[in-house]
Amino acid sequence: MTITRIERVVYAVDDIPRCTRFFEDFGLQGLRTGVGQEIRLVPMDEPGLPAPLEDGPTLREVVWGVDSPEALDELRAELERDREVRVDEDGSLHTLDETGFGLGFAVQQVTEPVVEYPGTNGFGTKARLNTPLDPPGRVSPLRICHVALNIPKQGRERAVGFYLDRLGFKATDVVEPMGVFMRAPGDADQHTMLLCHRPDRAGVNHTAYEVASFDDVVNGANFMIENGWREARKLGRHTIGSNVFRFVHAPCGGRVEYAADMDRVDDTWETRVHAETPPHHLWTLQSNRDGEN
Repeated sequence: MTITRIERVVYAVDDIPRCTRFFEDFGLQGLRTGVGQEIRLVPMDEPGLPAPLEDGPTLREVVWGVDSPEALDELRAELERDREVRVDEDGSLHTLDETGFGLGFAVQQVTEPVVEYPGTNGFGTKARLNTPLDPPGRVSPLRICHVALNIPKQGRERAVGFYLDRLGFKATDVVEPMGVFMRAPGDADQHTMLLCHRPDRAGVNHTAYEVASFDDVVNGANFMIENGWREARKLGRHTIGSNVFRFVHAPCGGRVEYAADMDRVDDTWETRVHAETPPHHLWTLQSNRDGEN
């Protein structure tokens, strides 16, 4: 069985129109990414949802995509060994992980977006010859690239072990004071999931969306700020994962991240164990021109 990507995230919210506008401003028309992943917004009292792990609007389920119906059957047999699994009419599976987060699986339904990556010029490089850049248009996130969940410190080994030992995720960076970064077995991103025990509570931390370029990270968040949404973390580049980032507070719970240029790894990557938490970022934007034109 191979888990390849995040297929769907389900938020239970108290204001569906406002949350819909948030994701549309974020660039997700129809609440879908360029590769066909879905952001689903439902009422907080929607029947059949997993119980919330924190107060207020929050992420209630992450549905993972698998590469075949056979993989789905294997997952069902594995999970039914020790937990209840609900099967929808479409064949998707629904259960809970060790923390109590809603956990689903479905056969992936991938669409292929048309992506234009403008070349980058530099010393000795003419990747964009005779081609000036056009003014930036609306940003369109290509895919949900990772989800970060907060978990309690007690039981964190069991919570992480479920994904590693039962579902085949690979630990890429173990930060002993903070959490574990891991990638889905069919994905090449440095991490597809982070289980973060540092806050010692369960809840959504953030979901991250890959965009085509550094420019899109900047322009996407600029548009959000211009439309009244609040920035949560200013422009920077992460230490773990190396991706350029910018975060915005989300009315559906937690934060959302624009991300670009994350490290890609394969099975030759050796898990790094950090006894101390590395710096959060390699750099963040600094300025001493506040209030100036």
